[in-house]
Amino acid sequence: MTNKRLTLHLDFHSGLPIYTQVVNQIQSQLANGILKPGDQLPTVRALAEELRVNFNTIARAYRILDEARIISTQQGRGTFIVEIPSADAAEKLRHEALSELTERFVNEALRLGFLGREIRQMVREILKSQEEA
Repeated sequence: MTNKRLTLHLDFHSGLPIYTQVVNQIQSQLANGILKPGDQLPTVRALAEELRVNFNTIARAYRILDEARIISTQQGRGTFIVEIPSADAAEKLRHEALSELTERFVNEALRLGFLGREIRQMVREILKSQEEA
């Protein structure tokens, strides 16, 4: 069990929520063997300070990872990597990230006055152009 220095690179302009970026990068580092079961992660407060983000952002990321059984927080001991996530857990995290991103996009488009049918049509057109590329 080691206390690893977690290296995360956040993109504040990507449109992807910060907590999702944290979840995705921890999951990726675990899948790539950078993080291993038993490794200790920084406390929520320490990571929030290091990344200069709100405490609640990191708490949300850790909560998602905990619910997916990727990490375990033990009162008085710290937060540890539990195991390499199953394919189901990894797919659930991917789905949650896509859902969050889609919800933000749709809400913003609706706020700007676009109708649901206009949004659907634009998404279809963009997907079609991506598939042809």
